[in-house]
Amino acid sequence: MLQHHYIERQSGQVFGEQLLADRMVRLLYHRVREQNSRLFHMLTSSWMSQVLAAVQFDRPVLNRQAFLASCGIDLQECLDAPHTLDTARKLFERKIRYWECRPMPDDEAAVVSPADARVLPGSFSETSLVCLKEKFFAFDELFGQGATQWRSAFQGGDFMVFRLTPDKYHYNHTPVAGRVVDVYTLDGTYHSCNPAAVVSVVTPYSKNRRVVTIIDTDLPGGSGVGLVAMIEVVALMIGDIVQAYSSSRYDAPKPIETGMFLAKGQPKSLYRPGSSTDILIFQPGRVRFAPDIVANAQRRDVISRFSQGFGKPLVETDLRLRSLIAHRTGKEYRC
Repeated sequence: MLQHHYIERQSGQVFGEQLLADRMVRLLYHRVREQNSRLFHMLTSSWMSQVLAAVQFDRPVLNRQAFLASCGIDLQECLDAPHTLDTARKLFERKIRYWECRPMPDDEAAVVSPADARVLPGSFSETSLVCLKEKFFAFDELFGQGATQWRSAFQGGDFMVFRLTPDKYHYNHTPVAGRVVDVYTLDGTYHSCNPAAVVSVVTPYSKNRRVVTIIDTDLPGGSGVGLVAMIEVVALMIGDIVQAYSSSRYDAPKPIETGMFLAKGQPKSLYRPGSSTDILIFQPGRVRFAPDIVANAQRRDVISRFSQGFGKPLVETDLRLRSLIAHRTGKEYRC
């Protein structure tokens, strides 16, 4: 069986990932996709994704202790009483005391992780050490038809891909502070973000249903890193992305709207359970990625399906929500 490993940021250790429904995903994306395209399209449809989610996540968890241990979920972080979290859906849609258990750097020049996730850095620049043109998404397709101003604004920039595994905390948080200048939803399919599926399907993240939010950070109180595109991508067994920005903890959530000012590190949206992906795109020359994330991505001694599939070292770093991922250029890098 093909293995997939990642590097845990806090310890620096290499871990193997037990990919959810890996055998089914490999069957779907290899044999079914090649032999029956109609069946493949049905299985990656919105309707089928919701059916699979209901079967997988809405039944009561029979052996909760074993389930929690296998997922690594810490109930001590949760706001809700542990006994109320009796289904996989409730566990995956849990709220946590992020203000205590996910500390954020006290640095206005810092860009922070939008999620508990496994991340890969990339760039559209030919001179970058992490040039990954057209691997995970087609740049021209990602923003949708008609969004020529955003394709122009981010041409030649840098990006990070955050893969949320099903066990992760599924709220997305704001990576920067700034004002929303555009927000819109693009319809699409529901491809899995299992590495086997990503390698098999060309640029899947620009084919899936997604929400695009453009944030202007060059204003008073902003992070000063130019325009930032935050793209939330649904995947297999994700029914929806619920926009629910809260300026204080989870209080008074409201949908994201143009003109709204977003504080850094606050809850922005919730993925319905399953696996899903965040993409951050930055304008050229505005940020420097954290050195450890870049160094980890290029390691040749770690087995990764992305490395095997794309023919170059591509190793994910597992990191925590609101931890530092990049720094504004022009300032000294502080970890």
